[in-house]
Amino acid sequence: MGMTVSEKILARASGNDRVQPGEIVKAKVDLAMMPDLTSILSFKAMKEMGVDKVWNNEKVIIFLDHVAPASSLQAATVHRDIRKLVSELGLKYLYDVNSGVCHQVLLEKGHVTPGMLVVGADSHTCTHGAMGAFATGVGSTDMGAVLATGRLWFRVPETIRIEVEGSLQHNVQPKDVILKIIGLIGADGATYKAIEFSGETIRRMNISGRMTLCNMAIEMGGKTGIVEADDETVNFLRSRCKTDVSPVRSDLNAQYERVLHLDVCGLEPQVACPHKVDNVKPVSKVAGVKLDQIFIGSCTNGRYEDLEVAATLLRNKHVHPGVRLIIVPASKDVYLKSLKNGVIEALLHAGAIVSNPSCGACFGGHIGILAAGEVGLTTSNRNFKGRQGSPEAEVYLSSPATAAASAITGVITDPREV
Repeated sequence: MGMTVSEKILARASGNDRVQPGEIVKAKVDLAMMPDLTSILSFKAMKEMGVDKVWNNEKVIIFLDHVAPASSLQAATVHRDIRKLVSELGLKYLYDVNSGVCHQVLLEKGHVTPGMLVVGADSHTCTHGAMGAFATGVGSTDMGAVLATGRLWFRVPETIRIEVEGSLQHNVQPKDVILKIIGLIGADGATYKAIEFSGETIRRMNISGRMTLCNMAIEMGGKTGIVEADDETVNFLRSRCKTDVSPVRSDLNAQYERVLHLDVCGLEPQVACPHKVDNVKPVSKVAGVKLDQIFIGSCTNGRYEDLEVAATLLRNKHVHPGVRLIIVPASKDVYLKSLKNGVIEALLHAGAIVSNPSCGACFGGHIGILAAGEVGLTTSNRNFKGRQGSPEAEVYLSSPATAAASAITGVITDPREV
């Protein structure tokens, strides 16, 4: 029996010829990533194990992105302490508050390549499966063990393969695909499973779209989301990394827990309704819901392609007077490209507010907090109670196209009609 791409990566990392689901392996980690909110706890856990230095100062990458720049004395103190630790430990990579969201920057800078085992002290580390890597979020104590030893125990997950076929309609986007999948599988329907995205639609999808899919694997309980590396991956990495790119692919006779087939030819835009990510409905079922705020950004949908779609819909139009539209590019590179190509200008002329790259508006940090009774539409990945402000607010999730169309009308709107 053959192996899936996830099993092959874990077999290589653990020094085994093969592994099978349910097996416990101790694997060598290729890259460890921590954002500001979890770095201090992770380093503390490492030191409590009696270790004063990280196992490899070139494989630990730190980001100051969640509260960036610091908006409180507490956040400023955390940032100061992290910068000091980075210096003391001789870590090669610190992406400070001017860089952007960890999951975007990590791929932009070529740190992740196919076949790697990547761990991050952030649940959306599964985003990096878009490179054909096995990437997963871990807790601060587990990260402490990684920092100390470069290894971590894993249970080899069963794999759910999702075959996506068909062409998406105009203004139906990868976000709509993943919301549809989460609605079908459920918020806990893939707990500790590897979600392998495949099929004709995925093969035609660019890296930005694949990142959106893998990013939200955790929202159905997945251990990781992954897309087999191909020419699209190689082309993306060609100018970004110096190492050879060697795609890892599942064997034709690999064993899957189940295979889900999805034809997206007739798929309409999808919206996740309060207060659960799997409470997904076609946009036609929720069209007309009045909105107070719309946020386009995050590690799910803050890339150039997302902002470009929004600018295309909003160009020569104006944000509805009763709505606040907040735009947050996912990185400095995204911001600069958007500036150069007139995307930011179009959004500003339409009445949007453009903020510096950060995670602040996604997790209810320090940008765009919702008040009690307000309704928000966001392109991010979670709509739990209190996620973006008051627990008495309501948050809907959508694609950038749906968000931009809704900004024009002031209510949830099908982007195919704008």
